[in-house]
Amino acid sequence: MTPTQATARQTPVDPAPGEAGWLPAPPARPAHVIQDDAEAIAVAERLKPLFAAEAGERDRERRLPFAEVDLFSESGLWGITIPKEYGGAGVSQVTLARVFATLAAGDPSLTQIAQNSFEIIDVIRQTGSEAQKRALFGAVLAGKRLGNAFSEFGGKNAEAFETKLVREGDQFTVSGKKFYSTGALFAHLVPIVALDEDGHVVVAVADRDAAGLEVVNDWSAFGQRTTASGTVILDAVAIPADRVLPAHIVYENQSAIGPQSQLIHAAIDAGIARGAIEATIDLVRNHARPWIDSGSDRAADDPYTIAAIGDLKIRLHAAEALLERAGRQLDETIADVTDETIAKAKVAVAEAKVLTTEVALAAANKLFELAGTRSTLGAHNLDRFWRDARTHTLHDPVRWKFHSIGQYYLNGVQPPLHSWI
Repeated sequence: MTPTQATARQTPVDPAPGEAGWLPAPPARPAHVIQDDAEAIAVAERLKPLFAAEAGERDRERRLPFAEVDLFSESGLWGITIPKEYGGAGVSQVTLARVFATLAAGDPSLTQIAQNSFEIIDVIRQTGSEAQKRALFGAVLAGKRLGNAFSEFGGKNAEAFETKLVREGDQFTVSGKKFYSTGALFAHLVPIVALDEDGHVVVAVADRDAAGLEVVNDWSAFGQRTTASGTVILDAVAIPADRVLPAHIVYENQSAIGPQSQLIHAAIDAGIARGAIEATIDLVRNHARPWIDSGSDRAADDPYTIAAIGDLKIRLHAAEALLERAGRQLDETIADVTDETIAKAKVAVAEAKVLTTEVALAAANKLFELAGTRSTLGAHNLDRFWRDARTHTLHDPVRWKFHSIGQYYLNGVQPPLHSWI
């Protein structure tokens, strides 16, 4: 063995992106700062075809979108709900929903990576000190990404947390294990939901490279394959005192945090539906054959196919209309928070979520019926629309949306306090 070979063997090799020990590079440049609602929508429209370009290939190969995530955060879209007084655009909830629906029509997995960042921005806005707001909002506007270490795999329900935050001198440590940690792999800052020593819910914001914090890329779901929504292991991770947010203020009391988060999920489902319908129309126009009994020369002239496309478009437009209505109600609620306005926002978002769920599943399924058997060929990977719709719509059960909506209108019962509605 030559000296050169010995040196090569002893030189440590940096982990490849996504592998154990890999860390995202700090932002190469400050993120663009979007100024208003119109610019946010324009940036989303510009990014949509870029997200869509290799979405099918990324899904097939489970290839994580490292370059695309950088492009996404550098665009400034991750900071659009930061209030204007802290340097953000302070866009409306109507605009936020439209941005997510637009991007998700291109690639819903990539789009979902940013979702939890917006929930934390709202937690910071409502519970953070002035110093925390300036520091954390400033980090996001500079291009740092917020991730997610919220949910846990065990526990009797989604609110049963075992992760604990304890004081250690003038700082804290947090220990536990998280799953469904969408965005954590790509994040520069990882917000962690934990219980403090009094049993209250807090959010502790850790540096991604903090000792004891490990992100495991073990997401194996058949849909939303490239969200990297896997495991975060927390072993006595040090948290400075100024990085702990008293999130129980909004999670244990009525707040708009729940419906704000739900609105984004509904928008992603609307985007999946739109993407599936766009793919169906392209296939029917350019690739599908008419059924023999139609007497038509083109699949696009088959009367039953024409009617089915009309039905899908009506259902999509109805879902999008309820999504916009829910965004308007949320904007009104945020401006005037009362028990009644919170209830209105939760019910409006739940109604939108019902329709976006139904049309996403219907559109992803109808694609194959209208485009024919050739649409099932593996080379096209069109089943990703159905897999994404089926996986993402499981986030919170729609069957309970019907119940909460009915209770509100029939019996005057306020929706549950938790943030899953």
